[in-house]
This record gives sequence, structure tokens and C-alpha cells, in this order.
Amino acid sequence: MKSFTLNDNLPLNNQQRESFKELLNEYASLDEAVAIGLGGSSSAGTADETSDLDLYVFVEKVPSFENRETIVKKFSTIYEVGGDYFGPGDEFFCDGIGKEIDLMFFDIKWFEHVIRSVWEKGNAWNGYTTAFHYTLSNIAILYDPKGWLKDLKELLNKPYPEKLQQAIITRGLKLMKDKPFSSFYEQTKKAIERGDLNSINHRVGSFMTSYFDVLLAINKLLHPGEKRLIAYCLKNCAILPESFESDLTRLFSAKPEEILPLLDHLFEQIKAISKS
Repeated sequence: MKSFTLNDNLPLNNQQRESFKELLNEYASLDEAVAIGLGGSSSAGTADETSDLDLYVFVEKVPSFENRETIVKKFSTIYEVGGDYFGPGDEFFCDGIGKEIDLMFFDIKWFEHVIRSVWEKGNAWNGYTTAFHYTLSNIAILYDPKGWLKDLKELLNKPYPEKLQQAIITRGLKLMKDKPFSSFYEQTKKAIERGDLNSINHRVGSFMTSYFDVLLAINKLLHPGEKRLIAYCLKNCAILPESFESDLTRLFSAKPEEILPLLDHLFEQIKAISKS
């Protein structure tokens, strides 16, 4: 069996750890495998008995469906292989561990390009710009014989790049309202005029995606994803708009006719702190 590094805080007993190592050995033995990492609460040491295991297998190419299914069937009687709803990945209940495994395959060339193009070249996205960087920074490395994952992770050990910060702020503000055409604000306005409730929710959601991307960049923080963002920002952001939490609470419970003034207010507030 190959050698694996397991976090001491991982909530598994000795028997479960042995089963987990057997599972890891199967994935590490794939010809395509380069490295394996553990994410989520398990890597942060905050997992409990009910937490699932977020497993990332970094590969030169995605293994075949047949090979993926062969591995899963050795460890699970309840599984879904090849769903690939959010990228190549499998979900299954590991009988020997007694936990659900949420496994993703990441192509190493694609993943490294994402990390470097943003972090080193300062390319901003339409929201969630540094979400993969947050994932990488929080990965617990389980298997990395060539040191590829360790070396990539060490790229994030330098200060948050000023070029990237400005790129995210500029792009996000334009998308929110500063663009002359088709900003999320303008699209929301048209949706309200049409009485299109589904489009209103969609456009407001897009506006807020850029809002949080900008807010996190202002604070030079990596993006943790869509969950519990308000609580995350309250805890970690040194710079916040005035009445941040109450303004968002008002927006998320607003009637259609109340939305645009609130978006105006949110935009002006975050634009102001982006210049501080």
C-alpha cells in the first residue's frame, strides 16, 4: 500500500482510517493519478461525525467510467458514478468508513492554469474569482509523490497580488452597474419593468455575486464559495460597507419596487470603500 498523510483531527477511528487508506490506495494506484487532497471541514479540522469527506484526485486525464465504477463498487453499495454535474466526479457512501464521499477529479493542466492565470497574471472572473485558490489553500495533502500539489499550493504563500485585487474590483464594479450596457443593475431594472420574477431573482443574484467578489478582493481575502458568505465577511473582513448585514437582509426580503434603490445604495457603498 502507498503512504498517505492523514490529518490527526480527522474524525475517524482506527478501523475507519484503515478503510480510508485502502480507498485512497485505489485512487493513488490509477495510472492517471498525480496527487490526492482532502478539502472541506475535514481538512480544516472542523468536521464532526456527520460530515462527509471532500476528496480531490488530481489527474493527467480523467479516468474511464469503468475504472471509476470498479473502485467505487469495492467500497460502496450506494453510489452515483459519472454524474459529472459540476465537473468530473463521483458520490458514494463508503461502507467501511460510514461516511459519504464527494470526490472530484481535477485535470492538473486545467487546474494549474486556473491558479496561475488568476494569481500570477491578474485575470479576474465574473464572480468567484479566487474560489479555486481558496480550495487549494485549504487542501490537506494526502498523496503527492512528485510534490506537484505542494509546489502549486506554495504559490499562494505570497501577499495577495495588487494587480489581481484591482482587476477584480474594476471588473466587478463594471458588471454590477458601471458598464454602459447590460450591467446586472440594468438587467434587473428591465426584469422589474417586465414583471419577470424569475429574471429579477437571477439578475439580483448575479449582482450579488460580483458584490461579494469585489468585497473579498478589497479585503484581500480568497473567495470561500457561495455558502454563509455574510457570516464569513462579518468575521473576516476588516473593511465592510456601513450597515452591511442589515442592508443585505433588506434586499433579500424586498418587494420588486424596492430592489433598485437598494442596489443603488449597495453599489455606492462598495464603490466608496473600494477607493479607501
